[in-house]
Amino acid sequence: MDTITIWFTLGLLGELLGTAVLAYGYTLVPEATRKRYLLLVAIPGVAIVAYVLLTLGVGRIQAAGHTVYVVRYADWLVTTPINVLYLGLLAQAARDDIAKLVGLQALTIVFGFAGTVVPDPLNYGLFALGAACFAGVVYLLYGSVASAAVAALSDLEVSLYRTLRNFVVVLWMVYPVVWLLGPSGIGLLDIETASLVIVYLDVVTKVGFGVIALQAWTTIREVTVGDSVVTVTAD
Repeated sequence: MDTITIWFTLGLLGELLGTAVLAYGYTLVPEATRKRYLLLVAIPGVAIVAYVLLTLGVGRIQAAGHTVYVVRYADWLVTTPINVLYLGLLAQAARDDIAKLVGLQALTIVFGFAGTVVPDPLNYGLFALGAACFAGVVYLLYGSVASAAVAALSDLEVSLYRTLRNFVVVLWMVYPVVWLLGPSGIGLLDIETASLVIVYLDVVTKVGFGVIALQAWTTIREVTVGDSVVTVTAD
C-alpha cells in the first residue's frame, strides 16, 4: 500500500467514525432541529463514498503534469455547499442569501478544480476566480446572514452560528494555501504531503463541524428542558 493510499484509508476511517457519532447524535438534539441536523450527518456521509473511491484508486487523472483527484472535488462540490446551506438555515437568512451562499461556494470548487487541470498561467487566473467567489461567501456569512442570525435567534443559537462560521472559514482558508503550494500551484509540497494535509483538513472540517453543532444543540436542549421544569414548578 503506497503512502497516499494510507492517508486515504485513515481519512475513510475518520469519516466513518464521525458519521456514526453524528448519526447517534440525531436522537440527542431538539426534535424541532432534527430534519436540519441530517445535513450534518450527510456531510461526512458523502465523504465516506469519496474516500472509498480514493482508496480504491478510482477517480484520478493526469492533467497539467500532475495527478488530479477528481473524486475529491466532486466530494467538495456536494459537501461544502451543504455546510453553508446549514449555516444559512440556522441563521434563518433570506432565501436569496442562502441561494447566493450555496451558488458561490459551488463556484469556488468548480474554479478550483478547473485550475488544477489547465497549465500555468491560466491555472492562477481560475484560482483567483475561485478565491473571489469564496470572498463572496465570507462576505455574506459575516454580513447579512450574521445579521439575520442576531435578529432571529437566541443568544445560544447566535453563539453556535458564529462558532460554526468561524470554524469553517478559518479552516477552509488553508485549502487554497495547499493548492498554491502543492502540485497544482508552485509545487513546493509534493503530492504525498499535500494529500496528508487535505485528508486531515477534510476529517476535521466535516466531522468537527457536526460535532460542534451536536454539542451545542445538546446544551440548548438541556437548558430548554431545565427552563421548562423551573417554569412548571413555579406555577
